[in-house]
Formats: sequence, structure tokens, C-alpha cells
Amino acid sequence: MQFKKNTKPGNKKIYLLLTVFLFNLLITFKASSENKLEGNNTDIKILDKISSKNELIKLINNKEYIYKDLSIKSIKCTDSEFDDNPEIKAYIQVRDLTKKDRNNVFVFNGWMFSSSPSIAPFDHPVYDIWLINCY
Repeated sequence: MQFKKNTKPGNKKIYLLLTVFLFNLLITFKASSENKLEGNNTDIKILDKISSKNELIKLINNKEYIYKDLSIKSIKCTDSEFDDNPEIKAYIQVRDLTKKDRNNVFVFNGWMFSSSPSIAPFDHPVYDIWLINCY
């Protein structure tokens, strides 16, 4: 008694090639969408608590920006792919220039989120910083 196979010999190769092709297509699409979400510029707002005035500052990533007594540097920023619930995040370093003895110590060094600024708050007696945009 001889048993018959349910599949033809060429079908397995076609399914394997189709699976590999779809997997490569998925990886390529994912990589291209991630590249579009990372920006080169970061927008922040700074509130001067003494004068109650705020100012929009446009930072170029990896460039230091001096604002009054603060040195601000945005290392990296990303934007979410969804428009209905945007999540902008940026890695920001802030130094207080009035503290000469602690020149290399950061007042803030970490990720800042636009939707939840209280997750990693910037704590300074004179200034407040909010993340606005990444492009």
C-alpha cells in the first residue's frame, strides 16, 4: 500500500519564498517609518517664574543653546506616528551657568515627554521648561 502526499513538492517552496518576502517587506516598512519619526530640531517653551513671561526656543539637536542662566542641549527627539494622540519625547540636558563650582553637573539630564511633563520634571527655582515639538 502506497500513501499519497497531500501537497505537491513545489508548494512548500512557494510558501517559504512568500513568507520570506513578506517578512522583508515588513522590516523595510518598519525601518522607513522609524526614520521619519526622528527629528533634527526640538521646540521647547521656557517660563521665567519671576517675570511670568514664557518664550518659545527652537533647539538644533546636539547644539548647545544659552538662555540667560541656562545652557540647554537637546540630544535626540522623536515624534509618534499617530496624529490623534501625539507623543513627543526628547532627551534634554540643562546646566545652570550661575553655579561655577559645579560646572559639569546637570540640573536636568533625561527624557522629557510632551504629554506627561510630570514623569521627569524639570525642577529649577527660576525657570520651567516644557517640550512642545520635534521636527
